[in-house]
Amino acid sequence: MVVIESLDQDGRGIAHADGKVVFIEGALTGERVTYSSYRKKPSYELARVDKILRQSFMRVQPKCVHFDMCGGCSMQHLDARAQVAVKQRILEDNLQRIGKVKAERILPPIYGETWGYRQRARLSVRHVLKKDKTLVGFHEKNSRYVADMQHCEILPSKIARLLPLLAQMNESLSIRDQLPQIELAVGEHVDVLVLRILQALSPADEVIIKKFADTHQVQFWLQTKGPETVVPFYPLDAPALNYSLPEFGITMPYAPTDFTQVNSTMNRLMMSRAMRLLAPQPGERIADFFCGLGNFTLPIARSGAQVMGVEGSATLVKRAAQNAAYNGLTANTSFSAMNLFEMTEEELAKLGRFDKWLVDPPRDGAMELVKSLGADAPKRIVYVSCNPATLARDAEVLVHLKGYTLKAAGVMNMFPHTSHVESIAWFERE
Repeated sequence: MVVIESLDQDGRGIAHADGKVVFIEGALTGERVTYSSYRKKPSYELARVDKILRQSFMRVQPKCVHFDMCGGCSMQHLDARAQVAVKQRILEDNLQRIGKVKAERILPPIYGETWGYRQRARLSVRHVLKKDKTLVGFHEKNSRYVADMQHCEILPSKIARLLPLLAQMNESLSIRDQLPQIELAVGEHVDVLVLRILQALSPADEVIIKKFADTHQVQFWLQTKGPETVVPFYPLDAPALNYSLPEFGITMPYAPTDFTQVNSTMNRLMMSRAMRLLAPQPGERIADFFCGLGNFTLPIARSGAQVMGVEGSATLVKRAAQNAAYNGLTANTSFSAMNLFEMTEEELAKLGRFDKWLVDPPRDGAMELVKSLGADAPKRIVYVSCNPATLARDAEVLVHLKGYTLKAAGVMNMFPHTSHVESIAWFERE
């Protein structure tokens, strides 16, 4: 029996027993529980709750009947508001422990819809001989097996209802063992399902898939190898895949395998906060590092500032330039493909001086970029992060080596019921 002291970054309860740290799935702060360990190491153990002897007031009944088995969510048993409080604590703890910094101001958390929000997802597909059926869904917790799920509460309801029907469709295909993944992209006017196929469709397969598309009003794309092989299959006259940022008059076309935020409502709210913190002004020159499709670049450009979007993927740079043209913003945007993980002070200097930066890196963070800041560094940096540990690491460089002050930081609940922490930080240089 142990008492749970806090939650870790993966939503597991943290306790101590026999000189070890024990990470217990399904346990909440303050609860007294018994547990069973499934992995034992010299300094820690991984475990699951057996019995809750004293229950937290923050515990709620998970909405999804598959929660105990499916690995898609980890925190449905915790009140939604408490989930955000945990993520805020994780951000502050990482900043203080890893970065040795403290924000002058903690921004109020940004909330959105907690159910049916996930408009991007990769679903695994497996025909299971022992069950004599196909499974379509996320992986089971701590497993490579596909969860046997008939519904999903975090996917849009229309798509969630299709999970068992997609499984039935796969059962009727000649390539049922050669279709390992379905990628989902829900746009504003079309729902796209990308079938990852390892073998060509037969004529009969094509008929089955087209009938499914007509019946359920979805568009299928096919992917034979890498993302560059993705092509529309049926129907070919479907509306274009896009999302919009109405506050800034932006419409963003994208391909179904391009990186976009999984939660379009939260993306809009995040954009509003980022633009308020960045405060772009006409005449300023601003860099958008890790610009992707131009999600931040184009709203910044709408302010009248001159914006350079920099991204490692030449394909995304091309798409961002196309999106700028689509929105009539070519006059004050430019784009460049650079490996930002190998940035040097000399290479950064070649880009010229910027008044402000917007930085939105992947989980690895932007260490080489921030280390490359020289005497001509921008006055303001707004840093959007999907990993509080690398944000904190980079914040240490910015504050203790580059002369910035961490003016504000806060979390945005981009991924309710999961342990993912999306955050934003504002750095100012005197």
